[in-house]
Amino acid sequence: MTSTETLVDSSAPAPEAPVGGAGDRRRWFALAIVMTAAFMDLVDVTIVNVAIPSIQRDAGASFSQIQWITAGYALAFAAGLITGGRLGDIHGRKRLFLVGIGGFTLASALCGFAANPEMLVASRILQGGMAAMMVPQVLSIVHATFPAHERGKVFGLFGAIVGLGAVSGPLLGALLTEWNLFGLEWRPIFLINLPVGIAGLILGTRFITESKAPRALKLDLVGVTLVTLGLLMLLYPLTRGDELGWPAWGFVSMSGSIGVFAGLVAYERRKAARDGSPLVELSLFEVKSFAAGIAVQTVFGIGLGIFFLVWTLYMQIGLGWSPLRAGLTGVPFSLACSAAAGMSVQKLVPRLGGRNVLQTGALVMVVGVLLYLWEADRYQLAIASWQMALPLVVMGAGMGLIFAPLTDTILSEVPREHAGSASGLINTVQQMGNALGLGLVSVVFFGSIGDRLTPAEVGPAFVNAFQDSLGWVAAVMGLIFLLMFALPGRAAGAAVAGAAVEGAPVTEVAAKGLEAAEIEAKEAAFGGS
Repeated sequence: MTSTETLVDSSAPAPEAPVGGAGDRRRWFALAIVMTAAFMDLVDVTIVNVAIPSIQRDAGASFSQIQWITAGYALAFAAGLITGGRLGDIHGRKRLFLVGIGGFTLASALCGFAANPEMLVASRILQGGMAAMMVPQVLSIVHATFPAHERGKVFGLFGAIVGLGAVSGPLLGALLTEWNLFGLEWRPIFLINLPVGIAGLILGTRFITESKAPRALKLDLVGVTLVTLGLLMLLYPLTRGDELGWPAWGFVSMSGSIGVFAGLVAYERRKAARDGSPLVELSLFEVKSFAAGIAVQTVFGIGLGIFFLVWTLYMQIGLGWSPLRAGLTGVPFSLACSAAAGMSVQKLVPRLGGRNVLQTGALVMVVGVLLYLWEADRYQLAIASWQMALPLVVMGAGMGLIFAPLTDTILSEVPREHAGSASGLINTVQQMGNALGLGLVSVVFFGSIGDRLTPAEVGPAFVNAFQDSLGWVAAVMGLIFLLMFALPGRAAGAAVAGAAVEGAPVTEVAAKGLEAAEIEAKEAAFGGS
């Protein structure tokens, strides 16, 4: 969740100096505010997944509407990330943060009071767009507020927030849904954002200091339009195709999206030559490791988009488990992911190199997925939560080995002046991949389920469809393993390893030696939900 030029502006003559001095206590209040907003966004993504089956039952949402409740958010978020960061550079990070958190709070209220599934989908799309305005400003404000020697400590706090959000989101969603507060069913998962958002808006107005990029580039509205149009032409028919019987216009639309993306590339080349402010810096794709990394990030997002939605439907609809049981079942996955992520950055990457760690993570995930597939087939409807723990721990460990070092590895050969643009594109394509994966659920999961199922047929049908989906996820991870051969071997770990030899903590390197790349790498952690 990052912006293209939020932190590194190649046109600027010099880096921005922190606007808050070392003795300014307001910067710590500002940090608490933006971290709370980041936490709210992280939790919102995971909290919804657990409540999806309850929304389907209570609101009468169709399967395609269920997909769009999640995919619509991811699509709006992906399409608006670069725009949100650029607007913050132009008009002020504080101003865009306040607009984003205010809009996110309003959209949460609309989601909570949605009268029908159509209103809920529209509100989720608005919520994703507002998150794209809010989130890119978070670390931009940190960068502009804190001096370099303090940023290592701040990054440590952000890492803790990421881990806490990953663990608490599903549990909080399960509890709120299970408690059925005031008879509101699933609605409190959105309404809980209201007091937090209002407090953040009021306190942010007082304690956050305004900052802008010295010479921000212009906003590429045509590029944003083409990206959004191309994704809609691809995702809308993919999501609704199975429900509508795969009409001809759907295939025409999906084929036409290729032309739109080709037009985007041609336009971005002309815009780069004309005024030097394209939405996408195409010259980055001349760096082999970056081009391969973008492919890895996109495919990784597809795999995650497929798995997490299917996994929730499998446990709650297929197995008939309560939201709380489903949420608790996922705790081993979150804990293993968090532990492996920390170990990969601190210990494994400096010793083995980024690519080796990443490929190990992909293979570990494949092993976990295949183990889960075997258990789901063996135990069918009688499978217990404790029996899922082992494959989930293995999968979580594999994901952690990929999740943490991936951005650093991809950025390792990118010119420093393009670090911000490159990491913005990395996180954008991951979110786009996530939206594409959610769209593919209609093919890999719902495509295996009959149209009219008796109550007795629902469980077995969902178990079989879950197994089919796991096969797809395993294939995706195998593809990722092959794509990773194009990534650099030890380059990503070189700087960190050098710091370790000199006895300098990694966080100090982030604050001093690799400031731009490390800021963006930490920001990337917000995009992996």
